[in-house]
Amino acid sequence: MIDAILLWVHLQFTWLTPEVKGMLLAAVVKMLLVFTVVMIGVAYSTLLERKVSAWMQFRLGPNRAGWGGLGQPIADGIKNILKEETLPGAANKVIFTLAPAIAFIPALTLSAVIPFAAPIPGFDFTLPLLGRFVHAAPVPMVVADLPIGFLFVLAISSLGVYGIALAGWSSNSKYSLLGGIRSSAQMISYEVAMGLALIPILLVSGNVSFGAIVAGQQAHHIWNILPLSLSFLVYLISGFAETNRLPFDLPEAESELVAGYHSEYSAMKFSLFFIAEYANMLTIAAMVTTLFFGGWDIPFTHWDETPGWPQMLVTGAFFVAKVFFWLYFFMWIRWTLPRFRYDQLMSLGWKFLLPVALAYVMIVAGTLYLVDGPLGLAERPAARLLALTAVSWACLLFVVFALDRGAVISGADKSLQRKRAAARGPVGAEG
Repeated sequence: MIDAILLWVHLQFTWLTPEVKGMLLAAVVKMLLVFTVVMIGVAYSTLLERKVSAWMQFRLGPNRAGWGGLGQPIADGIKNILKEETLPGAANKVIFTLAPAIAFIPALTLSAVIPFAAPIPGFDFTLPLLGRFVHAAPVPMVVADLPIGFLFVLAISSLGVYGIALAGWSSNSKYSLLGGIRSSAQMISYEVAMGLALIPILLVSGNVSFGAIVAGQQAHHIWNILPLSLSFLVYLISGFAETNRLPFDLPEAESELVAGYHSEYSAMKFSLFFIAEYANMLTIAAMVTTLFFGGWDIPFTHWDETPGWPQMLVTGAFFVAKVFFWLYFFMWIRWTLPRFRYDQLMSLGWKFLLPVALAYVMIVAGTLYLVDGPLGLAERPAARLLALTAVSWACLLFVVFALDRGAVISGADKSLQRKRAAARGPVGAEG
């Protein structure tokens, strides 16, 4: 009887060849690994932020729950699960309930497309009852190795603003609504500059796939931070605005809007917004690492380019260390700089970052045309990248030390003061 049942099951799943089972096994294991690490990392990022702020302010920070406070994220999670859910009487119940999930799901999805370590060799083994599993090619350490790469990240990350905007609107509260509107305007303003900042990477690497971008940085032992330094600066600033982090946290400015778009939320719905914020921080840190700092590449060696388990473990550790540094940088900036005024935020996005990013795309395209054409360096990639590095750093120095000088980022009030002073003319001119 058992043999008959097993035969029937086998006939129903004849499409499950060893190759298909190997592909499914690799995908499931990578998915469980990545999402488990991301969720635990997001939980402990909250503890890291509180520890970093305490260190900067000469405090101890959380130290009661568990050894050194390591149980604090678990205690916070239990607290939010057990807290009472509140619902404003005049809120739109359906949208109010769905908004946290709309903000949370895109933030969690993005970690699936970023490679985090060197590939491992293929496998061929047999398990009792389950049969043979085969994966002939090396297994890339990414859940979904999409050919559209960072275009997917830009598209999906822009969906998170719908959750924030709908949360503000559905709460039927003035403060929440203003926070949602601010978030929508902020996202639109900085996504344009963020997209333009990534075009030079496409021009240099000729590909939008994360794997191809990492491989290009490995091949020449030159990370993109050198030849595309201004793109890095624009992308990093836009990343702060995209994650609603200080000094760009206008959608939840407590001094103006109580708590902004999540003022009416409590318990786990409230927590989902913060999980989404820290997941977006993790994504931006991983993107900066992958696009500008070689991803999981170990500099000055070709050892990590060969698929293997030791290579996977060591390169994964390097990738985590790079991402950790940028997470710390996010927190460092939060506890160092004050919040921008709203007119300063808009001026920085539309009057400064957008023109700079657009001009830089043209400069990189023109430089590559000259280097590959009249100068004939197309077959010498190292010389090509060094020439682009010289041009990029000259542009970066010009932007940082010469271009703004308080004329743009200072905001609308300074511009208005200068116009009024110019209209009045020199003091004592009428006499």
